[in-house]
Amino acid sequence: MKLKNYLPLVAFCMMTTGWNCEVNAQLAPGVDFNNLDKNALPGTSFYQYACGGWMEKNPLSGEYSRFGSFDKLAENNREQLKGLIEGLASTKNQPGTVAQKIGDLYNIAMDSAKLNKEGAAPIKPYLKKIASIKGKTAIYPLIAEMRQMGLDPYFTVYVSADDMNSSMNMVHTYQSGISMGEREYYLDNDDKTKNIREKYKLHVAKMFRLAGFDKASADKAMASVMLIETRLAKAARTKVELRDPHANYNKISVAELKKQYPSFGWDVFFTNFGLKGLKEINIGQPASIKEVVAIINSLPLKDQIAYLQWKLIDASASFLSDEIYAENFDFYSKTINGVKAMKPRWKRAVAVVDGSLGEAVGQMYTEKYFPAAAKERMVTLVKNLQISLGQRIQNLAWMSDVTKAKAQEKLAAFTVKIGYPDKWRDYSSLQIKNDSYWDNAQRANRFEHNYMISKANKPVDKSEWQMTPQTVNAYYNPTTNEICFPAGILQYPFFDMNADDAFNYGAIGVVIGHEMTHGFDDQGRQYDKDGNLKDWWTAEDAKNFEARAAVMINFFDKIEVAPGVHANGKFTLGENIADHGGLQVAFNAFKNATKNAPLQTIDGFTPEQRFFLSYAGVWANNIRPEAILSRTKSDPHSLGKWRVDGALPHISAWYDAFNITAKDAMYLPVEKRVSIW
Repeated sequence: MKLKNYLPLVAFCMMTTGWNCEVNAQLAPGVDFNNLDKNALPGTSFYQYACGGWMEKNPLSGEYSRFGSFDKLAENNREQLKGLIEGLASTKNQPGTVAQKIGDLYNIAMDSAKLNKEGAAPIKPYLKKIASIKGKTAIYPLIAEMRQMGLDPYFTVYVSADDMNSSMNMVHTYQSGISMGEREYYLDNDDKTKNIREKYKLHVAKMFRLAGFDKASADKAMASVMLIETRLAKAARTKVELRDPHANYNKISVAELKKQYPSFGWDVFFTNFGLKGLKEINIGQPASIKEVVAIINSLPLKDQIAYLQWKLIDASASFLSDEIYAENFDFYSKTINGVKAMKPRWKRAVAVVDGSLGEAVGQMYTEKYFPAAAKERMVTLVKNLQISLGQRIQNLAWMSDVTKAKAQEKLAAFTVKIGYPDKWRDYSSLQIKNDSYWDNAQRANRFEHNYMISKANKPVDKSEWQMTPQTVNAYYNPTTNEICFPAGILQYPFFDMNADDAFNYGAIGVVIGHEMTHGFDDQGRQYDKDGNLKDWWTAEDAKNFEARAAVMINFFDKIEVAPGVHANGKFTLGENIADHGGLQVAFNAFKNATKNAPLQTIDGFTPEQRFFLSYAGVWANNIRPEAILSRTKSDPHSLGKWRVDGALPHISAWYDAFNITAKDAMYLPVEKRVSIW
């Protein structure tokens, strides 16, 4: 993505481009052939062929809308984290220590009797405070405070790198404020979306009643919420429009900001937000800010109060009574995503501790579960993938030598992060107290807010990680030109110290190549080697890239993910390019690594076949119909099935490995295949 019990370690020796033949000969194939559906044909649906057995063995449980290889590994990690956290929660720890904070927060989250006794009481003072505002000028300091509490009324303000001066942090705004997340839920008029929208209205009204409002007041509040959120949705950019980094860069002085939106109380907002004396800001989506100002100016105060109270009720639901949590689950998980059952309380508690003290938990996790040898092997894999991508760039027929040279400079400048950070976060100022769960949650949010605000107008810390070490994922960050592979993903089925290169290059190798290719996808290619939003392409090369990317857009637009519902090729373009590039680069690196020591056929499967089987296995999953629809609206990644059956028809080596011909359903003529990196 763009911004993932280790097996026993085997002895190994390093070569420049791979593993010694004697070592590779000792390693296992990695691929579990029981995960295959051998009744399926590779050329009809490679996804079914490679993953059908896995899908049969791993049916969806009630708590999942989608369950795949990522989720299965995350479950294993969660069990490991549970053991670490419960160990601290079961003992008396020194006040103020990380151990005390982790243990106490977990115990508070697990105390259902206390939560049910309190009901909505923990948020009542905040609801009262919102209700007591007397004029619209009081809205500005209030929404600044709510942002510190982790709420998202109207729009978001955050601190991150200046895209045009990536070595420095600056303040940005971003469209926000709609509780269903996707603007389409408010605007589309197909039957499924209208049904969700009607159920959302019922949900909002019921949540107000659970928070202590009578039915008449709750219904009126719901109407206000729908009015404001629908207006915000109409003003918001689409997911496709948000993919344009230049359109999202609108840096102006605060003096100019006040001229453009004079009625908004910017000074009091920024002061209460913690940004007193701010000089400049990037307005990510100006139309969204314009509409926020119009909403505050044009709608009665009672509507603003209802909306702000809703943002509090909605955000606090996971930290209140079981009844309130159940209603929140019923809409967001069951109605939107088709989930049948709540996760057990301990999983939710572990997730909150993990989210609040992530690096502290990660430090414990990596000390126990991440061996140094795994990091060493990953360093070699990454280096081999960099060499491979460099080779493919150099051999591109459609790119000029001028742009190739710049691309090679960017590739050489990648910062690589593996396993865990070199320095850990300091949690000493975060207080975990024996009061309400909600109060602890909002203190944790204030702690994160202060950490973010402390970076404003300061140099970017390129050693900082954007994921915790225990996360089952990976990322590329364009403004720091870095790729990151947390310890959490460096496990089976992505990485196996006991497996040979066919497996590891097909699985984690493609993940590495995927993240590298993000530096050269439709968004990432617009950033230079230093992470600045700066055009380094010739006009002709940019035109060639866009023409090749259009082939991919058109191909995925034609994929029907559900009856009458198609994939969105423009929205998923960056991730699809990264999958495509990852496969090409990893396969080339695999062939480089084994050219002097070819691997053998195992159980009837050639090394090349095992490469593609291991890739497909990464995306094995079962998914509910509701989740197919919601993810198609919200997820820039293609669905798991199409990360296999949509990606492989464009990879020539896959055709060769499985003898795919024009007679096969997945066959694409060469002239119709995507060819970029």
